[in-house]
Amino acid sequence: MNILNIEHISKIYGEKVIFEDASFGIQEGDKVGIIGINGTGKSTLLKMLAGEELPETGQIIMQNNVRLAYLPQNPQFPENATILSYIQDCEAEWKVQSNLTQLRITEYEKQIAVLSGGQRRKVALAKILAQDFDILLLDEPTNHLDEAMISWLEEYLKNFRGTVLMVTHDRYFMDKVTNRILEISHGKMYSYEANYSKFLELKAEREEMELASERKRQSVLRMELEWAKRGCRARTTKQRARLERLETLKNTAAPVGDQSVELESVETRMGKKTIELKHVSKKYGNQVLVEDFNCILLKNQKLGIIGPNGCGKSTLMKLMAGLVEPDSGTVEMGETIKIGYFAQEEQEMDNRQRVIDYVKDIAEYINTKDGKISASQMLERFLFTPDMQYAPIGKLSGGEKRRLYLLGVLSSEINVLLLDEPGNNLDIPTLTILEDYLNSFAGIVVTVSHDRYFLDNVVDRIFEFTGNGKLQQYEGGYTDYLEAKERRNGNVKQPVQEEKKEEKKNSAQTWKQNRTAKLKFTFKEQKEFETIDDDIAKLEEKLEKLDEEIMKNATNSGKLNELTAEKEEAEALLEEKMDRWVYLNDLAEKIGLLH
Repeated sequence: MNILNIEHISKIYGEKVIFEDASFGIQEGDKVGIIGINGTGKSTLLKMLAGEELPETGQIIMQNNVRLAYLPQNPQFPENATILSYIQDCEAEWKVQSNLTQLRITEYEKQIAVLSGGQRRKVALAKILAQDFDILLLDEPTNHLDEAMISWLEEYLKNFRGTVLMVTHDRYFMDKVTNRILEISHGKMYSYEANYSKFLELKAEREEMELASERKRQSVLRMELEWAKRGCRARTTKQRARLERLETLKNTAAPVGDQSVELESVETRMGKKTIELKHVSKKYGNQVLVEDFNCILLKNQKLGIIGPNGCGKSTLMKLMAGLVEPDSGTVEMGETIKIGYFAQEEQEMDNRQRVIDYVKDIAEYINTKDGKISASQMLERFLFTPDMQYAPIGKLSGGEKRRLYLLGVLSSEINVLLLDEPGNNLDIPTLTILEDYLNSFAGIVVTVSHDRYFLDNVVDRIFEFTGNGKLQQYEGGYTDYLEAKERRNGNVKQPVQEEKKEEKKNSAQTWKQNRTAKLKFTFKEQKEFETIDDDIAKLEEKLEKLDEEIMKNATNSGKLNELTAEKEEAEALLEEKMDRWVYLNDLAEKIGLLH
């Protein structure tokens, strides 16, 4: 029995359809990961489940006495609240404090307003997890959390016996926690009994089946249209049925595929000198963030920076960008260096400004490998439709604003890209395309990220903050870093890499690559393809003549039986030929013979 049912819900914002007759059932103990492109309604769904919003049609039904807890994407705190005053209204204050200790928050007298984004997130999470609940709703729970805290949350959720629904971009996190994936696409909900890796394979299979069905529909439609053009009279029940089928085929909508962000790297000239940090130190108050750090950023290097919250990662990024001056040491920058800086903080945007004007303020035209394209064309590549382009920024979702900000950074002619927590509030499809973009980016990439999947796919070197402003260097991605750290600490374990390799085998890309080799007609099929239209036409003419003969011999029982048998044989052969026509035309389309 389901603990929660979503039944035929619809939701519209202005002219944008979020959900259209969407349904989904959740069983007790399910761990559901919700994914979809920004703006498809992931956060809206959680708000409706939490009772903060209502569907326009349909209903959400929960079992009686079900207790629910909800962590929104941007938790709100009372003005001038301290950690202690914020948690005191909780019945299980001791439990909140225990959670805070686990999350390394111990200074309860601090005002929440002065905490970092990660620390505020931890405080809200600690209070939510201290409640008694049967269903837990989490909107981007890993945003701003460091690797250690993400691991702690993974274990907590895996051991939790209740039901979890979460929106997250962290693919490794989803792999370890979820047993179901709910995909939201074009107002519909698709359920998969799988973690994220298996979901990729199942999604590819579903889309391939939909495409195959659509190809078959198009083939049958062409055949039926040809039949109709030949002037076949709808005298018989069978012929009338065919005409009705033709109308049905014409009115059937084709499956709508997900759009994807299109990004292209454009090479911007870079001289010999890049960015060099010499004996750089920086502290705030008594806290040492960076101590005597030396580093030369190499051309085309992809560098990842990791460490616990508040250790100085963002400060180091700002030192590289020239936004913060070091207390000692120097940051030298080559004359040809052009930096694009993507900050983790939510950017101030004029909500009244049109989306297209935001991009035009940066560049009217953007250079790509295909030549110059307009701001409008660039926006379309980032999934902003013409209607969205002329809408005010205030109408965009949080994730869409984040995507617009990213577009703005990438629209500049840069050769050094600094990314501070790029995964925050970006959807998985956009992250995937960004990863591909960064791998082809003809310049330097430095990223601060807690997204282990992202680091594995992008970086070739990692700097880890180890405490007191010191950094340790590791070669490779995140999985390589884990293995090297285990070896360094003398704890040699089974390489994690094998597990990751297996996961990648299950990806949609690999699945598609491993499909059947290039298709082609056999000699027999080629000959059949060339003559089958004439064969069908001849059989239809034969049937018309047989109908005429049957009418003439209506009183001649012997001849009538003979003609009827011949007609049945011809009809069976025609059906066989029609099925064959569908198969051959479908194959011809796959081969590329039909356009």
